[in-house]
Amino acid sequence: MMKHKGHKVVDGIYIKTEEQIEGIRACSQLAGRILKELGEMVEPGITTDEIDERCQELTAMAGATPAPLGYKGFPRSVCVSVNEVVCHGIPGERVLMDGDLVNIDVTPILDGYYGDTNFTFLCGDVSEKNKELVEVTRQGLYKGIEQVFAGNRLSNIGFKIQKYVEKKGYSVVRDYTGHGVGLEFHEAPTVLHYGRPNKGIKLRPGMVFTVEPMVNVGSWQCELDRKDGWTVYTKDRKNSAQFEHTILVTEEGPEILTWYEPLWGENPFAK
Repeated sequence: MMKHKGHKVVDGIYIKTEEQIEGIRACSQLAGRILKELGEMVEPGITTDEIDERCQELTAMAGATPAPLGYKGFPRSVCVSVNEVVCHGIPGERVLMDGDLVNIDVTPILDGYYGDTNFTFLCGDVSEKNKELVEVTRQGLYKGIEQVFAGNRLSNIGFKIQKYVEKKGYSVVRDYTGHGVGLEFHEAPTVLHYGRPNKGIKLRPGMVFTVEPMVNVGSWQCELDRKDGWTVYTKDRKNSAQFEHTILVTEEGPEILTWYEPLWGENPFAK
């Protein structure tokens, strides 16, 4: 049974109350702080397991719990996806190398609320080609966020992302998407990062969801590791990058709940 009540449901989507938004906002800020600290660990010689251990420590210190741990059997507290791993990388013995792209995906649960965010960090001396992939992915995220305002159609988020990313010569992953979040780890709606314009539901104030494009150097196609059932690779084993925010729809535009300035810099969407 859901702990927090009082919200409306429109088109199958939770319209959060002010109390719920405050709780999600607090959890999202915690997610941003944890993500920054984990990112500071990224350097050659560190294992992805060490990042997971630190995530557990930071989450516990804040009185929260890590949402990934045990979720549908996921064995660790954070996803760490390196280079050709698109998403859902399981921390372990992998040692970070000079030039790696390291995506860290953090979702704590604080007082029953969820906040979800990720960032692709550069490990050591990264090639200009890989830096460009990361920057295109980040700007693609921003193109999508620009479409988050009351009255707009959901599909315009993905349409703008795809248009920008493909113009730059990269591809957008189809198989994994953004999602509603806040009262549960994954809620409606499904947020595609590609597609046709002016389709889907109208965005309403109080909706909270993630925008989290995964962008590949080569083909958009992915391949699931059948052994662990989680790790997703690019099918051609070329590099991938991702950025993610939890976003609240307001009458004035997007409020990025997971924006943490020491990590992301100045917020271009701040009111």
